Amino acid sequence: MMKVSIVGTGYVGLVSGVCLAEKGNQIICVDMDQEKVDKINKGISPIYEKDLEVLLKKNLNVNFRATIDLYKAVLETDISLIAVGTPFDGTEIDLSYIKEASRQIGMAIKDKSAYHVVIVKSTVVPGTTDEVVLPILEEASGKQAGRDFGVGMNPEFLREGEAVGDFMFPDRIVLGGMDKKSILAQEEMYSVFDNSDVLKTNNKTAEMIKYTSNSLLATMISFSNEIGNLCAAIGGIDVVEVMKGLHLDKRLSPILENGERITPAFTTYLQAGCGFGGSCFPKDVNALNAHGKKLGRPMWLLEAVMKINEQQPRQIIHLLEKHFPSMAGIPIAVLGLSFKPGTDDMRESPAIPIITELISRDAKIKAYDSVARKEAMKLFNDTDIIFCDDLDEAINGAEAIIVLTCWDEFKDLNHRISRCEKQPLVIDGRRMLNKHSIERYEGIGL
Repeated sequence: MMKVSIVGTGYVGLVSGVCLAEKGNQIICVDMDQEKVDKINKGISPIYEKDLEVLLKKNLNVNFRATIDLYKAVLETDISLIAVGTPFDGTEIDLSYIKEASRQIGMAIKDKSAYHVVIVKSTVVPGTTDEVVLPILEEASGKQAGRDFGVGMNPEFLREGEAVGDFMFPDRIVLGGMDKKSILAQEEMYSVFDNSDVLKTNNKTAEMIKYTSNSLLATMISFSNEIGNLCAAIGGIDVVEVMKGLHLDKRLSPILENGERITPAFTTYLQAGCGFGGSCFPKDVNALNAHGKKLGRPMWLLEAVMKINEQQPRQIIHLLEKHFPSMAGIPIAVLGLSFKPGTDDMRESPAIPIITELISRDAKIKAYDSVARKEAMKLFNDTDIIFCDDLDEAINGAEAIIVLTCWDEFKDLNHRISRCEKQPLVIDGRRMLNKHSIERYEGIGL
């Protein structure tokens, strides 16, 4: 059991804290927002994440608590994780939160006699931990890294909507460190995860592993979308069938000796749709692109990945234009607002540019998402969009229905619209519906 302080209570910080507490560690989560801290200490999660609030309430005041006092949290713990945001500003990632967290932790280490280990868990470009965080810690503490305190890098691999499960049952644990002692502290913290592969490396490599992982998945999505767009242009081809044929390659879905075929989870990224979003893929791929340019190594492939993704929401508009050259006054229902199911996160969601375009064309928009409604209302608070309380209300009277998020609730859409007096056009932006069960159907890559 270790005493751990975590700076930041976003998706990474709060999930890490609650899950490490569930595994028996003593956790103090730190945030500068008193209102947010009070909410957490009442057992209320400030973010929507499956099972998170249940575990929060279970461990609250047992193995877990939140505070705004970073100084005291560092003094009371053995290891500190930095899990603050690193937004991309269009040129590079913003390290202001990382730098401030490092400075404050350093000031606490200055007054601490015991050896302390600082671990960067935020996603940062290679070199940040050693070249930015470490010097700030030394300057603020007046002490020497490696002698008086340790520095490491421990990237997260959490999928929004599945973050708790991903943390509790990790497929890999990457431990970066400036020395063996920094890695040893992390090993102790993760010692209860005895069935996971552990990779020990230096800080720069740990940072690069995170970016490489997200860049590969983003590339798979954009590759699938480019193939889907070509299928649609050729005609007579359905990208769903093309991808099914691709997935049957035994190198992608291995066949066991007993004849059973395994379908790896990564093949879900080899499916065409209306584009990827969220807080990770767009930011991380853009950041790696920018970092490569800065070093004189342009990332041509990743630049293409982002260009394809930026254009992909336009495919939805093109499908609408086939049936409605003018969308002025056309009742359109938008189903799904978050960038993926299982979360209320709308950052970089394809729904945003699609809805923005529909607004510019004077469409009458009704929108529905049982989880992301509040976030969407904040984004589009000065518009005439009607945000519906349930699915039936959203589709009632719609001449076109656009599906943008793979919520399970939408799977029986064909039965719901069968009761409509006039059959609406259904545009399947995620290819999650049976095209044969809907009278007027359009889909990406068809």
